[in-house]
Amino acid sequence: MVNTILCPLNGAEPARAVLDTSFSLASKLAAHLEVLHVRPDSKDTVPLLGEGMSVAMVEDMIELAEKEATERAHRARTMFDDAVGKSGVELVQKPAGRSEASCGYVEEMGREDEIVARRGRLNDVVVVARPTAESDVTSTLTLNAAVFETGRPVFVVPPAGGELRTDRIAISWNGSAQSAKAVSNAIRLLEKAKHVVVLTVDSPATSAARAHELASYLEWHGISPDTQIFEAGPKSVGERLLEEVRDANADLLVMGAYTHSRMRQLILGGVTRHVLENAEIPLLMAH
Repeated sequence: MVNTILCPLNGAEPARAVLDTSFSLASKLAAHLEVLHVRPDSKDTVPLLGEGMSVAMVEDMIELAEKEATERAHRARTMFDDAVGKSGVELVQKPAGRSEASCGYVEEMGREDEIVARRGRLNDVVVVARPTAESDVTSTLTLNAAVFETGRPVFVVPPAGGELRTDRIAISWNGSAQSAKAVSNAIRLLEKAKHVVVLTVDSPATSAARAHELASYLEWHGISPDTQIFEAGPKSVGERLLEEVRDANADLLVMGAYTHSRMRQLILGGVTRHVLENAEIPLLMAH
């Protein structure tokens, strides 16, 4: 059951696509959308003082940081107000037995990744942007916090964003606990989908039989999925997986998120990293 959704909004123009997808998801699930803008503490933006940096220079840097933070906060709020007007979703402060989508806006000061980790644990789903080559490091830190520190499912939205479609859903399945959690989190969407396909790579690490096991489980939920077994061949598993997703014309990919190291911000699992860097459709991920 998804009753609340968290969407961090940094005020940068690419965030508009994530916001639109979040409103679309809230409408689809009749959930409450909490849009969060984290305003950085201007004092944290000042580098460590070095020799020759005067008090006046530090004060100028803090003033500039505060000005930029104010402008970004204004852009974020304007984006939110525009999205509310376009979507028709009602702005509410407290739950009152509603059966339709609603939304709210909150602003905090601090580090975005830390606040997303904390607030994400008290929401049913977190929606974040897929970092691109042009994204700053904050986007990657926020994604990692959402996926690995909230314990919640995470929608990762590609740059195109827009209305969330879930008619055709692909599942990347290898029988792992992460994959199982992702499927469990997606079950309401899977039950409503018109077509579901289970994708499993046949490799020494993953048996082809895993796909049919999941298909049997989904049938108890009234879902009759197709199963597709594929081999990686000379390509990486991540590359082949995205090829299969495109061939299935999927609107959404459900998958577990993996790491090869406790230093997850630096060393994501190969498949996870490739999909995050190259997916053209939204992802529903769980760790």
